[in-house]
Amino acid sequence: MDNTNQRKALINSEISLFLRGLIIGKVLTLMVIGGLLWWLLKPNLLSRNSVNSSNQNFNRVSNNESTFQTVADVPPASFNYGGSTAWASIRQLVDSQIQSDRPELQLRYVNPVNGSPGSSSGIRMLLDGKLDFAQSSRPLTDEEQATAKERGFTLEQRQVGMDGIAVVVNPSLNVPGLSVEQLQQIYLGKITNWNQVGGPNLPITAFSQRPEDADTVIFPSNSDLKGQAFGSNVQYVYSATEAVRQLSKTPGGVYYASARSVVFQCSVKALPLGSTSGQLITPYREPMVSPEQCPRQRNQLNTQAIKNGSYPMIANLFVIIKQNKGSEQQIGNAYANLLLTDQGQRAIEQAGFVGIR
Repeated sequence: MDNTNQRKALINSEISLFLRGLIIGKVLTLMVIGGLLWWLLKPNLLSRNSVNSSNQNFNRVSNNESTFQTVADVPPASFNYGGSTAWASIRQLVDSQIQSDRPELQLRYVNPVNGSPGSSSGIRMLLDGKLDFAQSSRPLTDEEQATAKERGFTLEQRQVGMDGIAVVVNPSLNVPGLSVEQLQQIYLGKITNWNQVGGPNLPITAFSQRPEDADTVIFPSNSDLKGQAFGSNVQYVYSATEAVRQLSKTPGGVYYASARSVVFQCSVKALPLGSTSGQLITPYREPMVSPEQCPRQRNQLNTQAIKNGSYPMIANLFVIIKQNKGSEQQIGNAYANLLLTDQGQRAIEQAGFVGIR
């Protein structure tokens, strides 16, 4: 009987030890599995927390940004506008986004009946009551301000961006670059051959929009050359598109225009430009993309040189507003305010220009 009890006690003890070992083994196994899972999932959890934190920060920045939808006093109506052809990419990219975000506002671009579109013709149409506001790549002249005053109102220019004035030639022309003075002398008819500026013995054919319609100017309003007539060597074109087409088949041709409009073109070459012939700055980001590489690659605007002022010929972008206490003044101010939002400035840069904020 004692032996039987001893055997039972021994068996019970062994079973107890076995069960205890089994439980401890399972606990250890679960701990190992849990630790392994934590080690595997930890990077994802940290990454998710980081993303959530970044999203929260982004939302905070976004909430503080000014957008097209945050601009007040945008009139719910349809308006006519026009002016500089250099603004074409802004009209395509920025204005379309404005009207998408503010469907109560409709903008209609209007070309001049006579002459070519440009800053000058747009301002003239604004003065004549054919536009509600104008887009310009140059500042207002004293004559335009005087005309407005005679008609009982004033004109205001509000800068919203920056561009450069680029000089382009036929890709085959081998010339190191031009100073601003040399460019001006070409258009005055005083420099007539490329060998006068370090190029080949080749007559210069200068192309330009007519001054009364032009987008940009090479004789600033504070220049002694202001108002001087172009030389007889200048051939007038309707637009930058026509000028580029003419240059591609004119070995000695030259043209100046909005840098954003011509720098990326495949069939012309932009020249370095300088305050002097010894301080030349490219209007494109170096290295230059050759015509053979285009259009797979295209030259891009040298925005840094324009922004820091090292590029010698800058074209500021202005919204021209009729100050008459009427709907024209309201829409002009609203349009400028839209372009000066954080969203508007970012869109202007996406359109290839330089923002001012």
